[in-house]
Amino acid sequence: MSGGCWYVRCVQANAERLPFPDGSFDCVTIGFGLRNVTDKAAALASMRRTLKPGGQLLVLEFSHPKIAALKPLYDAYSFRVLPLIGRYVAGDEASYRYLAESIRMHPDQETLLAMMRAAGLEGCSYHNLSGGIVAVHRGYKC
Repeated sequence: MSGGCWYVRCVQANAERLPFPDGSFDCVTIGFGLRNVTDKAAALASMRRTLKPGGQLLVLEFSHPKIAALKPLYDAYSFRVLPLIGRYVAGDEASYRYLAESIRMHPDQETLLAMMRAAGLEGCSYHNLSGGIVAVHRGYKC
């Protein structure tokens, strides 16, 4: 096969202690999972450890709305509508309530940025999506 990715090995692992050698990857990414990690600082350090020099970490995660008018609407949706959808569509209101609660407990954009810097990543930045409901954070191992 020419070009592209033709072989991918999937590994289920603890993000706080990734089972890969130092400097294994050009890019490490986590999407909508960091908020479920108990020790976020350990996970960020583990991800940084597995990056090659010049490699980047990308974190896609729910975050905190930055548009003031959006916050009460988002809260109403998260804590009232989303659990009802979970109850009627998936038969699981509790999981959808947990989703809303875990989003509120997750660090805001600036706090996560500081955590990435504290983990030794450089050139850290973030980009808000949907008014800050979701953010993409990026940092590099130099």
